[in-house]
Amino acid sequence: MKIEVLGVSFSYDSLKALDNVTFTVNPGEVVSLLGPNGSGKTTLLKCICNILKPKVGVVTIDGRSIQVYSRADVAKIVGYAPQIEDSKFPLTIFEWVLLGRKPHMGIAPMEKDIEIVEKTIRELGLEKLAFRKVNELSGGEWRKAVIARALAQQPKVLLLDEPTNHLDLKHQIEVLKLIRNLAYKRKIAVIMATHDINLALRFSDKIVVLNKGKIVFCGSRREVKPGIIEKTFEVKIEVIRDSEGDFIVIPKTR
Repeated sequence: MKIEVLGVSFSYDSLKALDNVTFTVNPGEVVSLLGPNGSGKTTLLKCICNILKPKVGVVTIDGRSIQVYSRADVAKIVGYAPQIEDSKFPLTIFEWVLLGRKPHMGIAPMEKDIEIVEKTIRELGLEKLAFRKVNELSGGEWRKAVIARALAQQPKVLLLDEPTNHLDLKHQIEVLKLIRNLAYKRKIAVIMATHDINLALRFSDKIVVLNKGKIVFCGSRREVKPGIIEKTFEVKIEVIRDSEGDFIVIPKTR
């Protein structure tokens, strides 16, 4: 499903968090939101999934305002993995991921729901932990469980807030590769907020750079200019390019 964010502005009382934000995400496309702390990334994700309602502008899914959809329909279409989520409920990972099937099932899960949960747990490499309580997990294990629950919804739109938080480098790459592949195969529109510039440049189709609630860049990952990164994050960088034209950002220490 195609996502359009059209002129979205949002304020917390007198504090403007988003200012006339506009961009499009096509099916099968991965878009990364980059920007310093307080730039509006999390607020934007919450507006896209209708947790927050824009003061101005609209978010559409396949041409229809997100506000036209019922809560049940949004839950079937949009998977959201927030940056921070309470893990104190003594559910097993299996039970937690099964919650992602709730919008699609009746009172009790069907065989299809169980199969989807089992497959998702395997894809995230959590099969050995499937019956461990989520309040006993490490930060990285819990992060993968949160993402697994969102993927178990089999959404058409996937929103991820800092998906690689608490993950070591190996598992960061594994998770992002999985998301990248699922986006292509299932034609999922993926939007992820991240602080990791290099991983965003490696695994995204499009980059949206936010600063103080405004878009300062929107385009292909290969169109990102080092000067945009330096100005937005207020840091000097060095750039190393590979044979395919992708670049790695290294902060200057002197």
